[in-house]
Amino acid sequence: MTLDPGAFAYVSSLVRRESAIVLSPGKEYLVESRLLPLAREAGLPDVDAFVARLRSTPDRAVVRAVVEALTTNETSWFRDGAPFEAFRKAVIPELLETPSHRKINIWSAACSSGQEAYTIAMLLAEDVLPRGRSADILATDISTEMLDRTREASYGQLEIGRGLPAPMLVRHFQRSGTQWRVNDQLRSMVRVQQLNLADQWPFLPTFDVVFLRNVLIYFDTATKRSILQRVRQVLSPQGFLFLGGAETTLGIDDGWTRSTVGGFTLYRPIAGGNHGTTPTLSPSLATTTGR
Repeated sequence: MTLDPGAFAYVSSLVRRESAIVLSPGKEYLVESRLLPLAREAGLPDVDAFVARLRSTPDRAVVRAVVEALTTNETSWFRDGAPFEAFRKAVIPELLETPSHRKINIWSAACSSGQEAYTIAMLLAEDVLPRGRSADILATDISTEMLDRTREASYGQLEIGRGLPAPMLVRHFQRSGTQWRVNDQLRSMVRVQQLNLADQWPFLPTFDVVFLRNVLIYFDTATKRSILQRVRQVLSPQGFLFLGGAETTLGIDDGWTRSTVGGFTLYRPIAGGNHGTTPTLSPSLATTTGR
């Protein structure tokens, strides 16, 4: 069946209000397919009936379930490849130049089911962190279901097969029935916290690296600008921002400089934003491309 236009408009407005995610016309099929299981669970015949009940009797638990159902949780290990090569070749060596007593802080925002956070942990654990150095990886998401999965750190064979090299599977995972679970060392590096990027943020530490990949594409320009400005407030003056391949700060927030590493663009805060001097990468590793 076709979703009633009024029902779609209501869901779009609700999701935008709760999460700032924009569901533009043409996404009716997505709303219907994602909400149909919720309708069936509620004993209702279709999504129109489900939305009608929600409109007449708003329920916070149901609203949260709707928002979580319409949050895209696409992810994989070493997703897109190039960002993690840049992290390994250019970012990690620079981070290790910081005082040896200081913990390296990394934020995996919109972490989904945790593959990005544990990919970062694997790269740091692969004989990179010298003895005595440590890292803290904060994994956040709006979805409590995804955060539970990140905490559990247990993945099926199909998920494992999406980008995880076999040698890393052997070194960093343990078999548990039909699942593979991340080992204790990596799990100890990752802490999990719920956070809605478009809402008020809790207190956050100063980060050396922020991975904010493939999430800004779901927001309008004003929300993107607000998020990027707030990221600058929690990012070290010498820090790095990773965005998705279809995302940019250009024309949104001019507080960033760009450097290219192996074809991938890294973003760093510039002078006049929240911090002092503009950081640069080693000329052998990056080509500065301006804002």
